[in-house]
Amino acid sequence: MELLNVYQNNYLIVFVFLCLGVLLPVVALYLGKLLRPHVPSDAKYTTYESGIEPFHDSRVQFNVRYYIFALMFVIFDVETVFLYPWAVAYDKLGIFALVEMLIFVIMLLIGLVYAWKKKVLRWI
Repeated sequence: MELLNVYQNNYLIVFVFLCLGVLLPVVALYLGKLLRPHVPSDAKYTTYESGIEPFHDSRVQFNVRYYIFALMFVIFDVETVFLYPWAVAYDKLGIFALVEMLIFVIMLLIGLVYAWKKKVLRWI
């Protein structure tokens, strides 16, 4: 019976944080809407482009390779997040963790070689 109370307490804490996580931004945005000055004019509805009146469509199409290159950067940048805790606790983890991390890095290298062969990493 007491174990059930402990679990209900944990769910209650999660529920309170969930409610606060939703309620605080909604209240902050609503208060901001109430407190900010609201004086509409035609000049405020125009697009501001470095002090110059816009003269063409602001949407510019980019080559899809730039997005793929950025995605590859993010993927290989996130690997450092996984390598850091291992490097910090290497003395405690031992040889088993070294083997696991080598397997992880080899898998990343296989992905890099695959991307290189598919010519994803070329700019033009």
